[in-house]
Amino acid sequence: MTDTTLLLGPVVFRDFEIPEHINFGGAQRLAVHELPGGARVIDTLGRDDADIVFSGIFTGTDAMLRARALDELRALGTVLALTWDVLTYSVVIKSFTALYQRAEWIPYHITCTVLRDEAAALVEAPLSLTTALLGDYVLAAAAALAGGVQLAAASTAVNAPGATQRGSAAHAAASAALADARADIATGLDSAGAAIAPDALTAASGIAQTDAALERLAQLAQARAYAGRAATNQANATR
Repeated sequence: MTDTTLLLGPVVFRDFEIPEHINFGGAQRLAVHELPGGARVIDTLGRDDADIVFSGIFTGTDAMLRARALDELRALGTVLALTWDVLTYSVVIKSFTALYQRAEWIPYHITCTVLRDEAAALVEAPLSLTTALLGDYVLAAAAALAGGVQLAAASTAVNAPGATQRGSAAHAAASAALADARADIATGLDSAGAAIAPDALTAASGIAQTDAALERLAQLAQARAYAGRAATNQANATR
């Protein structure tokens, strides 16, 4: 996962902090009724998302500061956005433990309980590739705009006739435009993360002052999820 951006609330994980793997998924809650003769009736009661668990190592001169920031977020119990790749969840930190080995090397283990799968809308009834692509792009552009990033430049290319016809000039232009849009979103995420002063994360009053940056991070994480699926559909276009 070293090439994956991982965010939890205001914390952007980096270097050895990024875990080798991270789980997602869960179970379906079932009510199983046993009938005479061995027959069964099963009622589905809805999704039951598993806790998301991962670990890594805080390193460098600010290792303790960053570890304490996560521990403070754990203590506050606030709902945070957890995002990587095209996945976005609203979570609460259930547990955070850090093992102090030395000032610049602090392994950690974190467990997050899922409140809501914010990217669930990405898994919908099958749509035509063109409809799915345009829908994802519109959602990405709206979320990016709310996060302070303008994606209008790609709109013309994505809406052009033949944009989903693999091998066409329109397809190449749309693919390039989506790549640029994703790069703009990534830049916006970096900017929003940098806007949060590290020393402000060690106190509740400091965290309260980062609300605007946190909201921007959440919006851009949503935009990245939609833009990522749009780019995947574009790359796999066959017609």
